Amino acid sequence: MPDFALVSTRDNSLPDNTWDAFVASHPDGHLLQTSPWAALKARVGWQAERVALQHKGRVVAGAQALVRRLPWGQTLVYVPKGPLADWRNAAQVRELLAALREGVAPHRPALLKLEPDLPDSPQLDLIFASYGLRRGHPVQPRSTIHLDLTTGTEAVLAGMKQKWRYNVRLAERKAVTVRPMTAEDLPAWHSMNAETGQRDGFGVHQPGYYAAAFELFPSDQAHWLLAEFEDQPLAAIAVFAVGSKSWYMWGASSSLERQRMPNHALQWAGATWAAGRGCASYDLWGIPDEVGADPAAYSEDFAGQRGGLWGVYRFKQGFGGQIVRYTGCWDLPMSAVGQRVYYLARRLRGEG
Repeated sequence: MPDFALVSTRDNSLPDNTWDAFVASHPDGHLLQTSPWAALKARVGWQAERVALQHKGRVVAGAQALVRRLPWGQTLVYVPKGPLADWRNAAQVRELLAALREGVAPHRPALLKLEPDLPDSPQLDLIFASYGLRRGHPVQPRSTIHLDLTTGTEAVLAGMKQKWRYNVRLAERKAVTVRPMTAEDLPAWHSMNAETGQRDGFGVHQPGYYAAAFELFPSDQAHWLLAEFEDQPLAAIAVFAVGSKSWYMWGASSSLERQRMPNHALQWAGATWAAGRGCASYDLWGIPDEVGADPAAYSEDFAGQRGGLWGVYRFKQGFGGQIVRYTGCWDLPMSAVGQRVYYLARRLRGEG
């Protein structure tokens, strides 16, 4: 059995640059496990704790946890898109989970919510259950679409539905320009974001949240793009990249000049940036989970579906790609009473 050394942010033995390098190199590494993401969530009331295992001086497994106080005094501990570990290495996982429990114990957690960036599978369900985890309620969308960037952007364009490919080219013909955003463009983002939320019925963050994200993420990790026509902002997106992965995270659009297809132009520009950065995948981030659970049933016939993520699915599915469904959330109880209160509170709020 290998000897692991425990390092953490609590004892200042796990600096951000060491952790972020590990996240970027791990096959399951994710944006939501990076230190800038923890810094962003700290702006809205979360506290971050990070633990990792080292073997021969190298980080081999770890977890960045976000902690939030619950109304009854205990806390919820959430590990978004983590932990990062070899889940078939029982010694490694058990030691990491023990370190995580110990690291967050001072916060009096009711339960730990783990949401690894791993594909859904019955075999993985059995592995998680063997560590004492039980299926919980997902926080991030379980289903999404990945565009494969390894074959080049021309192949991505060829993989789109014909109308989407036409619209990408139409935007250029109709004089839509796409450029990187600057801090001076944030007011336009905020205005279009509020309009998007009201028009499409989406919950959106406060302006300060996006301004903080713009500030905290370095330019090689975050690419904010603005589509314009005759200097009039039409739409914008934020694309992020870590290691070989990229994600379309947020988008905002006005109701002006929609016939010029600025959103198609933006997604093409986002995927092109990610490919140029060396990313292998472009995650369109979030489609209805019904589609991920049974793609064949919704390959063409979803015209009657309304609300939720169905509107964005109509847009995203035209870019081609592969439907991916993640394993979702797994809960590790920390307090028998706290766990029961947490699940009861969810039921009272109508959240299952």
